[in-house]
Amino acid sequence: MKENFSDSSSTGSTLGKNDWQDKELLEKFKNPDTQHYAFNLLVRQYQKRLYWHIRKILIDHDDTDDVLQNVFIKVWKNLASFKGESQLYTWLYRIATNESINYLNQKKKHVGIPIDDASSFLANKLESDSYFKGDDIQKKLQKAILTLPDKQRIVFNMKYFDALKYDEMSVILETSVGALKASYHHAVKKIEHYLTSH
Repeated sequence: MKENFSDSSSTGSTLGKNDWQDKELLEKFKNPDTQHYAFNLLVRQYQKRLYWHIRKILIDHDDTDDVLQNVFIKVWKNLASFKGESQLYTWLYRIATNESINYLNQKKKHVGIPIDDASSFLANKLESDSYFKGDDIQKKLQKAILTLPDKQRIVFNMKYFDALKYDEMSVILETSVGALKASYHHAVKKIEHYLTSH
């Protein structure tokens, strides 16, 4: 997936014409005869969106592939117990977000980086990432985003790139809408300051 980070074609909650509705997918998954078929449909439908969501958290392509694989393993194991209280993509985003944060924290621990500071580590990853083909402006924006604390960065990416609504983000991140709005506002201010001072 050699694209720049803004080419994620993340549609948030918007489903394309060929996408299967959650209810149909879940019904097919619960049927042993069509379970594998349904799971393959789900992977095809959400793989790209989840890849770019994870990629914007971890930056590194290989790390992203590893985590995406873990996400789908977790989805396979837990999809039968999904109650449908939220939208399927919201549930998937939550798993992907948690797996990404856990992976990043493990990586920080392994490399000896403070848990609350990964900006320089990830910025170095961005510089050496042969899969990133954005121009200088896009790279500068990514560097600005990487100066944010992890949670704030995730909120910004979900809102700015994935166009998710605050109530959807609230379910995914288990945070109040008010806190998310404040977090996004602070993120925008920090990014603007970085872009004007660098």
